[in-house]
Amino acid sequence: MGPQHAAALLSCGCNDVGGVLMNESITRAAGAAHGQSLSAAEMEALVQAAGRTPRQRTTLYADAPAERRRRSLGDSAAQPLAPLRLK
Repeated sequence: MGPQHAAALLSCGCNDVGGVLMNESITRAAGAAHGQSLSAAEMEALVQAAGRTPRQRTTLYADAPAERRRRSLGDSAAQPLAPLRLK
């Protein structure tokens, strides 16, 4: 689809552009023309350019914590994330 079409869909009422992948290779390997990765900052800019308000969320659709949002946007002053503790 690509960033331009994603922005157009947001302008038409789409309300979720998915997520940021670490290494998008599946779509391109399948022969698609798009599938490039976008950083969180690039995705926010795309959403804003479409006249929408970006919102990061958790996997349970809650608002992402402010610290996680700052880290994803490349804020070098953000505190390191605590290690994941498995029970």
